[in-house]
This record gives sequence, C-alpha cells and structure tokens, in this order.
Amino acid sequence: MTRAQEIADGLARVRERIARAEQAAGRPAGSARLIAVTKKMPPEDVRAAMAAGQHLFGENYGQELRDKRAALAGDPAPPEWHFIGPLQSNKVKYVAGQVALVHTIDSPGLLEAFEARGLPQACLVQVNVAGEAQKRGVAPADLPALLDRFAAAAHLRCAGLMLIAPFADDTAAARPHFAALRALRDREAARGRPNVELRELSMGMSGDFEVAIAEGATLVRVGTAIFGARTR
Repeated sequence: MTRAQEIADGLARVRERIARAEQAAGRPAGSARLIAVTKKMPPEDVRAAMAAGQHLFGENYGQELRDKRAALAGDPAPPEWHFIGPLQSNKVKYVAGQVALVHTIDSPGLLEAFEARGLPQACLVQVNVAGEAQKRGVAPADLPALLDRFAAAAHLRCAGLMLIAPFADDTAAARPHFAALRALRDREAARGRPNVELRELSMGMSGDFEVAIAEGATLVRVGTAIFGARTR
C-alpha cells in the first residue's frame, strides 16, 4: 500500500467516525469539521490528503507553517491553514494574516502582538478549563477580560473557544471539560461584544473527538488517526 493510500484510508476512517458521532448526538452531518493536523509531516502528505478530499489543515509551529505554505503555494487549490499550537510573540510574524484561524490566543500580550501586525485575523481563545499547570490557556475566570480586549481590537475578531483536554486512558473523562467549554461559550456569547461571535468550539483530538462532538465541537483536530505516529 502506498503512503497516499494509507492517508486516504485514515481519512476515510476518521470521517466515518465523525459521521457516526454526529448522528449519535443528533447533530446535522458536517456540523463538526475536520482539521487534519500535519505537524512534522512533509508537504507530500498534505498533498495526499488533499487528493483524498481534505481541505482544512492544522500546524503547530510557526516556521513549519511558513515552509509548508511556501511548498504548496503553487498548487491549484492551496489548503485552508489553521494554526493550532502554542505561540511566542516573536513568532507571530509567521502566522498573522497567513491562516484562516488561530486557535491559541491565550493572553493579552499575544493578542496585542497579533493586533500590532495590522492584519485582519480570525482567532479562538484557548481556555485551560482543567487548570493544568503544564498547559497554556487562559483561566476561565479571566476569559471575559480577554474577550473585552477583542471587542476593542481594530484588526482581530474572536470566532470561538478552544481547549486541549487532559490526557486520560478513558476518553469519557474528557466529557466534563468539553461540556465546561461549551457552557463558557454559551455564557459569553450572550454578552454581545463587538468583534466577538463565539460560533466555534475547537476541541477533540484523535483519541477523544467523538466525545467532543457529543458536547458540541465544531472543529476537531486529528493527526495520528490519519497520518500515523510521527517519526521525527
């Protein structure tokens, strides 16, 4: 089996899982969109996924995003890129204005670094619902103030919230965290700020995205289940 066929088969399995999860949750088909995570994967793997019908792709590193965008720029229908990794302010130049959605705004400083680039950019706020010290994300109590900063921004808009659930062998353990993010989204969406329209919930990865879909995920970020384990 070729590498392209492996990727196509992985995509087919993931799409089937998404469709089953949507149906089980009573949600419309296509209401949870798949982001294929290509961290550390070569441009050829992106092309293979595109040939299998995938359009949304997620990258975790600014310079890797820059290089893959350049490698694929000449393709007839380039991917829709999402930035899904942690980001330092000095790497914002590789991302601002280059992606459809930045998933990982987690502080006023990072927000201001994007705003200073002067480029229109849709964003999500990463929320550390579980309060894990080793993970980034704004604390739930600090979310309203960060959304207020978006309301005052000239170039940025906030389209929703994102989280990375704590790792657990039992995928059902992630459900309370996904439900908590949905509740935060619903609460803050009711406040009606300029530049803030909280439609998206980016949550769920290879091991737990069905649970995330059951709790309202609109974007799921899946890498290993499509491309296999990373070797570099």
